[in-house]
Amino acid sequence: MKRRVFVGGALAGQFIAGAFAAPRKRKNSEMEIKRSGSQPSGKGPAEYFTGTVRVDPLFNPPAPARVLGASVTFEPGARTAWHMHPLGQTLVVTAGCGRVQRWGGPIEEIRPGDVIWFSPGEKHWHGAAPTTAMTHIAIVEVPDGKSADWMEQVSDEQYRAPNKP
Repeated sequence: MKRRVFVGGALAGQFIAGAFAAPRKRKNSEMEIKRSGSQPSGKGPAEYFTGTVRVDPLFNPPAPARVLGASVTFEPGARTAWHMHPLGQTLVVTAGCGRVQRWGGPIEEIRPGDVIWFSPGEKHWHGAAPTTAMTHIAIVEVPDGKSADWMEQVSDEQYRAPNKP
């Protein structure tokens, strides 16, 4: 199994450029508000995604915190490659209709309000349904600057496999 490390997990754009190279430090311990639209969107890299994917960063607090989050929008048919997270991943579906699958398991349909937990080291993928876009909030922890191990792309055959109970 071929593994690639993508620093920043599902987060693209400016995060790839080194946001995790060193922990962020703030000069004070006051509350911080990230205003909607204040952080640029990024495109999901073709090496880790199939189809059109937009990543909107939500939070990446300074050390010692290590959790980060992004809103990820998948156009119809778009999806991640197979991957796993060293400390697991939580997805909160906010719009549309999508699919998730863990290695060896059935494809599951996901809808707004659904909360999905992938255990640490669980190989999986997630994305939009074939004809409907899907947006989720992705939340991961970043131990030692690494949030995901990326593997092979999800083939069209795997993506289109019938749902099995």
